[in-house]
Amino acid sequence: MRVIFTGFATFGYRSITALADSGHEIVLVCTQPPIDDPYYAGMDEDVAAFARRRGIPVIETKRLDGAAAEAVRGADADLMVVTNWTSVIARDVYDAPRLGTLNIHDSLLPKYAGFGAPNWALINDESEVGVTGHLMAEGFDTGPIVAQRATRVTDSDDALTLTNRCLDLVGPVLRDSLDALDAGREPTPQDPEQWTYFHRRRPADCGVDFSLGARAVFNLVRASCDPFFNAWAYLGDQLIYLIDVEVSPMRFGGTPGRVVTDGEHIVVVAGPAAHTGREHGVQINRIRLADGTDIDNPGRIIRPGMYLRPAAG
Repeated sequence: MRVIFTGFATFGYRSITALADSGHEIVLVCTQPPIDDPYYAGMDEDVAAFARRRGIPVIETKRLDGAAAEAVRGADADLMVVTNWTSVIARDVYDAPRLGTLNIHDSLLPKYAGFGAPNWALINDESEVGVTGHLMAEGFDTGPIVAQRATRVTDSDDALTLTNRCLDLVGPVLRDSLDALDAGREPTPQDPEQWTYFHRRRPADCGVDFSLGARAVFNLVRASCDPFFNAWAYLGDQLIYLIDVEVSPMRFGGTPGRVVTDGEHIVVVAGPAAHTGREHGVQINRIRLADGTDIDNPGRIIRPGMYLRPAAG
């Protein structure tokens, strides 16, 4: 097949390398210029450089419109493959290739359309995450599913380990999708009742509310690991980032956010029923100060009797 590739950063790089190894002809690459966004820290592999090394025509653009859209429409392609493209693509563009456009998305659609799927899935305590290949249609990540692979989530996972495992699935899902389309197999429509959309995560989304419970705090912290925006709370007026926490085996009663100790560790009272004494606390193992200093002994800064809250004061 004659294939156009559209995408950028590491998710895009994994797709274009798998596509190049598939035996199909890449006739055009559309990618974004380098992006200054902490969200892509450590995940910024260069799609344009790869394409140029292969002698493939490259268009660098933030949106697939204007001259880029004309190039797609005029490429006489059988398929366009899109991975990690953050702007809307018009229907007359994604429908231009003979078979339409295949999007490789980092979730198990129809759940977690949009952005940051591995992070949001951790926050929601999902048991698995994955990657989906689907044909583009109106809306965000709504088209019929061509191929899908999943990976299990364990308590030792964080957003980085899950992102890396999803990256490992990009190539296999792309190959599965190309084989299915080549063979003329019908894709499976998504169930609109199961569809969910999530926005991109920003620092404001990472504030810790201990009233939600120890498990919820544990999930938020591991969903906010480096290189992503870290989970944070205020110790009075001091901003503290929570880097490593776990659910305390002991149960603690009192007010959510109140700092106590189990005799060895700093623990924070947590949970909607904390007043009953039936909720587990949050054991604090490592924190980061606003200046970037990591502290492996949180008791130097956080002491029993203090409060950690999602707002200063």
